[in-house]
Amino acid sequence: MPEEKDNYIIDTIKAYGKSLMGFIRKRVSNDADAEDILQDVWYQLSNVVNAEPIEQTGAWLYRVAKNKILDKHKKHRESLFDDFLGEDEEEGQSNFMELLMVEETTPESTYLRNLFWEQLFIALDELPDEQKQVFIWHELEDLSFDDISEKTGVKFNTLVSRKRYAVLHLRSRLKQLYAEILAG
Repeated sequence: MPEEKDNYIIDTIKAYGKSLMGFIRKRVSNDADAEDILQDVWYQLSNVVNAEPIEQTGAWLYRVAKNKILDKHKKHRESLFDDFLGEDEEEGQSNFMELLMVEETTPESTYLRNLFWEQLFIALDELPDEQKQVFIWHELEDLSFDDISEKTGVKFNTLVSRKRYAVLHLRSRLKQLYAEILAG
């Protein structure tokens, strides 16, 4: 019986490996993330096959891949907040993050989120157009630096530098918001 399950997994990898990798690669920013997600899919397949049979293997694989991609994007969005506030802030920052990231909708959480996004876009408007556009493409539209470079003809390192300046400016501006919210 275990040999039959091993053969099923191997056959599934052969049948769906390339197309699944293509599906994932189109939806993440780099090959390393795509490979990690694909490995997670194969790992989950091996766990499920040992527990129960899968009726529609292809549909199941793509659904798991989609869920893993969404999880990756959620983590990416959460780290975006960390970029703004800096990694070396005092302990009170976690309270601010908890207020912004809370899933339940309260008048306070809605107000804070709206205030954050309003201040973010005001701060973005203060940036030179090149820095603003790179930040928006990379962080908000989730384009890779390679894709942006291909789209604009601007060198990879120049794009990284522009984004760094944007993040430093935004971090400074949002630090003010953070201080005001925690003080009030």
